[in-house]
Amino acid sequence: MSTPKADVVVVAAGASSRMSGHDKMTIPIVGRPLLAWSLATFVDMPPIDRVVVVVPPDRVDEFRAADWIPDAAIVVGGGKRRQESVAAGVAALEAAGTPDERVVLVHDGARPVVPRQTTIRVIEAATAGGAAIPVLPVVDTLKAIDGDLVARTVDRTGLGFAQTPQGVQLGVLRRAYGRFPPDGPQTFTDEAALLEACTIPVRVVPGQADNIKVTVATDLDRAAAALHVDRTRVGYGEDSHPFGPGAPLVLGGVQFPGAPRLSGHSDGDVVLHAVAVALLGAAGLPDLGELFPADGRTPVGIDSAELLSDVVDRVHGAQFRPVRIDVTIVAGRPRLGDRLDEVQARVAELVRINRDEVAIKASSGNLAGLEGAGRGISARAVTTLEPAWW
Repeated sequence: MSTPKADVVVVAAGASSRMSGHDKMTIPIVGRPLLAWSLATFVDMPPIDRVVVVVPPDRVDEFRAADWIPDAAIVVGGGKRRQESVAAGVAALEAAGTPDERVVLVHDGARPVVPRQTTIRVIEAATAGGAAIPVLPVVDTLKAIDGDLVARTVDRTGLGFAQTPQGVQLGVLRRAYGRFPPDGPQTFTDEAALLEACTIPVRVVPGQADNIKVTVATDLDRAAAALHVDRTRVGYGEDSHPFGPGAPLVLGGVQFPGAPRLSGHSDGDVVLHAVAVALLGAAGLPDLGELFPADGRTPVGIDSAELLSDVVDRVHGAQFRPVRIDVTIVAGRPRLGDRLDEVQARVAELVRINRDEVAIKASSGNLAGLEGAGRGISARAVTTLEPAWW
């Protein structure tokens, strides 16, 4: 027996007040806006007929124009409270011809992990009984708190955490709206609370633990993990320059007086060049030579610290942050061991990470090649990036 058809209202009109002023609906989880995950799942789910997404009223045009909003989704503006936003979505479904006997699912846009099996159970239970919600059992011990003291332990028997999508037949929801208009004085935190106030039975189906609601920044990592997204990016870069005329040698933004400089269009800092190349590769950005060509567009002798700072800005702009840098310098001369700590500190400063997340090593290269012959220096860098949510 096939699952009955259902329509969906995805509520995304909130203020994201606990996200430091950032709109959590458009925060990318590895390049895809948070809201896009749930919308795409509903649009691709066979029982779902219509999808309405409710957004802030002053941003309707912005969301309608977004290329990640599915063409099949209806975008409407919401209200001041959640219940008013849901009502706006329901009105759009009514205008589109949703019949009274059809189940309307209401889902929090801040829940990107839409559990398909749970959704099917909600549709089937609401079709049979009028309304249904997914619930997770309470497994932790609950305490009633009085100030900074524990008042008592609360019996968790019969308690559960309500999730979405919550399902209710449109005709049943109309009846509830007739008794408690969405723009009335009473506030309901979800559809089940409204139906309870109307003494309308609400069935319960098992919820899913990874159907998390993104409320604070730390929830973003949990959501990405639940979506099974590969969040870490690794990049590799290398650079090599022969010694040239002039001085001083610059490695990792640190000057080595008495040693000849490395030739090149810039200051020849192979360490910072290798780090920059690795960062760009990990973030999927253009190559260093493309961004800073060795011609009139890049000043001769430019400080490589400027180049690396620009690269780090670009990496942040691509919604990534460096978390680890590992560099090996290959040089027959000069001796570098006594000053590697300085190079480590400077690289950490330029990449804007903690010093202990940067490793700088030196090798003679077994006295082979350009480096072993003392005619130049090379550097190899491995970088690790993680998503930066903003």
